Amino acid sequence: MSAAEAQEDPYVLGRGRGGADAAGEGRGGDDARPSGRGEGGPAPKRTVVGYGFWIYLLSDIILFAGFFAAYAVLSGDLAGGPGPQELFEQRRLALETAALLISSFTCGLAGIAAGRGAMLRTQGWLLVTGLLGAVFLGLEVQEFATLVAEGAGPQRSAFLSAFFALVGLHGLHIAAGLLWAGTMMAQLAVKGFRPAIERRLMCFALFWHALDIVWVGIFTVVYLLGLAG
Repeated sequence: MSAAEAQEDPYVLGRGRGGADAAGEGRGGDDARPSGRGEGGPAPKRTVVGYGFWIYLLSDIILFAGFFAAYAVLSGDLAGGPGPQELFEQRRLALETAALLISSFTCGLAGIAAGRGAMLRTQGWLLVTGLLGAVFLGLEVQEFATLVAEGAGPQRSAFLSAFFALVGLHGLHIAAGLLWAGTMMAQLAVKGFRPAIERRLMCFALFWHALDIVWVGIFTVVYLLGLAG
């Protein structure tokens, strides 16, 4: 590329503020202006925070993938014990799934309300989201307690060990999400819609929706295929 072509190409290395344009500015030239890629400055903090949180979510998905793989390998090892068809209660499973999926919808409504600056509606939808999540978690704890009482604890077979590990891991994430939702409600009440609070609310919504997606996988792989098998 000739020197003349380099001067005409706005994307050539050195055409930014530190290159030819900066030199022109130092000479008092009038054509020193932002040009080329990367001239818009740093990304907004909301974008940076969202990108970083997506990286965390991807690492969490990898963690769940390992637990899914372990369950897929061990699900057939019953060791003479009960299997999914004897253990899983369909009514409880339907209630759990409905509560969590509806909570994802109400979480989205909370985000919309926050975007409009509607404090009361934001707090209300966050409360509904937390209550539905608590219903889900309560039903899951009830399921675990029933299984243990029936002698079908995680030590009974490899299948049950993998089941308790995978579903329990998801339950721990739900518990963390409930704590996070309560914290967000308190911070909104005290500090209002500050940019930092809005970014945290965005991350919470991403976290909660990701847990719903993981539950759809658990519902399909563990429960539906187990009951059909």
